[in-house]
Amino acid sequence: MKQFFAAAKAFSQDEDGITAIEYGLIAALMAAAIGVAFTFISTALTGKFTTIAGQISA
Repeated sequence: MKQFFAAAKAFSQDEDGITAIEYGLIAALMAAAIGVAFTFISTALTGKFTTIAGQISA
């Protein structure tokens, strides 16, 4: 029984996997932010190209 508690204590104090999880969360947040930024940029670019196309055809 002491071995079980010792193994559980060692497992709870092990922080090696935490770094990988943190990097995964950071990457997911960055991907979401890039997706939102591209959405706003594409909307602005569509408006600009529509304006330019209208001026060229006029």
